[in-house]
Amino acid sequence: MRASLIQIDVNPDESINSRRRRVGSLIREQRGSDLVVLPELWTVGAFAYELFADEAETLAGTGEASAGAGDGLPAGTDGGAPAGATVREMSEAAREAGVWLHAGSVPERGADGVLYNTSLVFSPDGELAHSYRKIHRFGFDKGEAVLMGAGSQLVTVPLPDLTLGLATCYDLRFPELFRGLVDAGAQAFVIPAGWPERRRAHWTLLARARAVENQAYVLACGTGGTHAGVEQAGHSIAVDPWGEVLAEAGPGEEVLIVDLDPARVAETREVFPALKDRVLGLEPPKR
Repeated sequence: MRASLIQIDVNPDESINSRRRRVGSLIREQRGSDLVVLPELWTVGAFAYELFADEAETLAGTGEASAGAGDGLPAGTDGGAPAGATVREMSEAAREAGVWLHAGSVPERGADGVLYNTSLVFSPDGELAHSYRKIHRFGFDKGEAVLMGAGSQLVTVPLPDLTLGLATCYDLRFPELFRGLVDAGAQAFVIPAGWPERRRAHWTLLARARAVENQAYVLACGTGGTHAGVEQAGHSIAVDPWGEVLAEAGPGEEVLIVDLDPARVAETREVFPALKDRVLGLEPPKR
């Protein structure tokens, strides 16, 4: 299974519409990959708080969902509110490239009027198949933590060869979320982020830790550049279930292409069956 991680340079001198079109072209160039991954809030920038409300998008009438977020319909055709520009562009790009697309996250305006940091997953047919509202919001008493609502559902995405577990940026610091995703069947974690350069050491350390402790692949895709005065870490990273780094980007815009072996997860868990010795943890979620 081949995955492409597109680390986007979020430059404030580039308009959101231009960046959206440019990223759509980058996705189309990944034809031949099975999965394409984008970063968190790449349209606006994860620290550009003042843009969240103005650039918030609807998901064509969909609410928070763990599976079938678009009810199997192409994005924007479910009869609800019109989908936002990013949803439409990503749907078309996924369909034209013939890939599963984790389109990073966008500021979503829910039916309740609340803003959410919402990740979107499109099928190779361009359907909005799954969405995930970020559970752990960053900022403590400011920024995302007060401007956006929190998600409450763990989300897994069953691909033909591998089941993905979804998390976003600050979620990476909360291992119990990943244990819950393992209990729900996840074999790989996809983590879009807008991680700052000043904490880059934590980014790579935590990505490897989540892989090792859960014996799962980690695909962590960040942004480059500087926005809202915050220099981004870049250094998107792919880690195997034994904690070995398969590929790591530099600080700027870059595409990482990695090959994942779905059998590697089962082999690692069989050879070193640490997960079987768990005593404490979350109850397995109801399916």
